[in-house]
Amino acid sequence: MQFHHHGYVSTDPRVQPAAGTGIDRPAELPDEMDVLIVGSGPAGMLLAAQLAQYPSVTTRLVERRPERLAIGQADGIQARSVETFQAFGFAERITAEAYRISEMNFWAPDAADRSRIVRTARADDDPHGISEFPHLIVNQARVLDYFAEVAATAPARISPDYGWEFVSLEVGEGEYPVTVTLVRTDGPDAGQERMVRARYVVGCDGARSRVRQAIGRTHIGDQSRHAWGVMDVLAVTDFPDIRIKCAIQSEHGSILLIPREGGHLFRMYVDLGEVPEDDNGKVRTTPLEAIIAKANDILGQYTLDVKDVAWWSVYEVGHRVTDKFDDIDPGADGTPHVFICGDACHTHSAKAGQGMNVSMQDGFNLGWKLGSVLTGRAPEALLSTYSAERREIAQNLIDFDKEWSSLMAKKPEEFDSPEELAEFYTATAEFPAGFMTQYRPSMIVGEATHQALATGFPVGKRFTSAPVVRIGDAVPAHLGHHARADGRWRIYAFADRDASALREWADWLATASASPVVRFTPAEADLDAVFDVKVVYQQDHSEVEMADIPAVFLPRVGPFGLIDYEKIYAARGDDDIFERRGIDRDGAVVVVRPDQYVAHVLPLSDRQELADFFAQHMVEPAAVPA
Repeated sequence: MQFHHHGYVSTDPRVQPAAGTGIDRPAELPDEMDVLIVGSGPAGMLLAAQLAQYPSVTTRLVERRPERLAIGQADGIQARSVETFQAFGFAERITAEAYRISEMNFWAPDAADRSRIVRTARADDDPHGISEFPHLIVNQARVLDYFAEVAATAPARISPDYGWEFVSLEVGEGEYPVTVTLVRTDGPDAGQERMVRARYVVGCDGARSRVRQAIGRTHIGDQSRHAWGVMDVLAVTDFPDIRIKCAIQSEHGSILLIPREGGHLFRMYVDLGEVPEDDNGKVRTTPLEAIIAKANDILGQYTLDVKDVAWWSVYEVGHRVTDKFDDIDPGADGTPHVFICGDACHTHSAKAGQGMNVSMQDGFNLGWKLGSVLTGRAPEALLSTYSAERREIAQNLIDFDKEWSSLMAKKPEEFDSPEELAEFYTATAEFPAGFMTQYRPSMIVGEATHQALATGFPVGKRFTSAPVVRIGDAVPAHLGHHARADGRWRIYAFADRDASALREWADWLATASASPVVRFTPAEADLDAVFDVKVVYQQDHSEVEMADIPAVFLPRVGPFGLIDYEKIYAARGDDDIFERRGIDRDGAVVVVRPDQYVAHVLPLSDRQELADFFAQHMVEPAAVPA
């Protein structure tokens, strides 16, 4: 964490000074705003936390509930999400209160006595070591609390406007082309309608999204006609793996067991079986007592004595994805002004633990794009990449979830072997962890022409951190953990053997008119205001002299022109990042987007391609009048 660069700070350094729209932010909804977010779920709250980093942008978030969410339905936090939490500054704190999944156990009928169940396999949760971050279980409400804290303490000081429900919208012309009708749901003026106008509207309002309906988008897909009861309970049981994630299969059905945070609570997804075509929703009236009884049947020789139920529900598995995630029809030209995120554009079973995670990545993808356009850093064409990128990911999720939920619903005798479910879980671990996302080449993702220079940083996939040593203070660090969700692009320069090519590249980056740093950084801003440029040397940190490090890696920041020493790193002798990530010893440049995805890999010598890449999606800042 860095602070004091604007003067001495004695209070909580996570609270940034209010700026722009965050100064004297009005309590009442304004008539006009840049961005209106509808819904305070995971996508909406992350989006608010991201846009709160742009104090010149007026952002409001409306929520029909009268107050914060108390009990959330989602609880699975994949490692990719924890990486995202690190960028927003709360990964350590939420990990401390969460349940950590380290393995998953599998139970099936005993071949000698099928009325009993036995443990058939244990599977490591991250058998491939794909992330240094853990797989967590924590109440969705707490995730929202942390994002709310980030939004409220960021420069724009965003907080939800509770008690407002979305009614309808119309997209027209003008500076604020979207007219939105809202209705008050709480307080003495409940029922009163209000019209506001916005440049952009983002619907994060769930599976029954009214924003989706307002722009004529439709969910495509169907129900699987299989029902599950889900309950968060406090119970006494003799089942030995009650504090370990388990897939339990017996002659009576299946249970997915998820231990919860706090050491006592756990969740059970209880198989209620096939749903007849003429059921017409009748299965959703299944009483809690029937779900508990069914769980006891499935547990065979073990017993479950439920003492308290925090939350429960019955649902049918549905797999749906919306035809497009914005208001521009497929094949049509134009700038989108309305977007949908999260459950508003994709729904699936809860058992793969993907809903909240994928929704947050929707918000992360869109947030920096809106911020870049609204601050004049990027053209409006950038906004069209949101639907193009995220719909494909949602479809991949639906395909995976269909396979996983079908396996969970299988009867024990339908498997080829007792290990089949465990083998699938292990073989596909990278997908549910959130690391199979790979964006296609576009205006913000380059071609993988030079991928051989850094094989461990695949173009289009998330930037995979690795251990390094910070040269300035000799502190071991993780290279990717320094990046914050502040809307900046990251450029990582990996030095060649003697750093001669690096020095030439760094001089060009700092002085050439074609350099993105020179061309797209406002003259009055800090050198690293738009591009966070870092260097990693091959040598031990003790062999790199500060005087030999180019100035572009030691930028002056803040009103006092202080030097930032946290952009200069060296490889570790016991865990060399060049070896671990397959980086060419002649050096390489790795460009990373504000949402942590690798946008390009280039040689140090190809400066023109770096310049051309940024020229296609960035706008030169307007000159400030003298």
